[in-house]
Amino acid sequence: MDIDVELDRLRSRVAEARKSLVAAESCGRRLNLLMQQFKRDAHTLLSKSQDADSTRAAVDMKPLIEQMRE
Repeated sequence: MDIDVELDRLRSRVAEARKSLVAAESCGRRLNLLMQQFKRDAHTLLSKSQDADSTRAAVDMKPLIEQMRE
């Protein structure tokens, strides 16, 4: 399966998270929403994964997302 769409979404969300972190205003709610979207994207990647490297990357993302959320 093609995962290019999910990878593009992840790149976009990473850029949004970076912008939010350097912004002067409060960003907690925005970051919380982004973490939910990251989790959803990781789950989609995992379900579409057809090789060991992609599966490993998607599995590795989940605890990292939880760490960022904390």
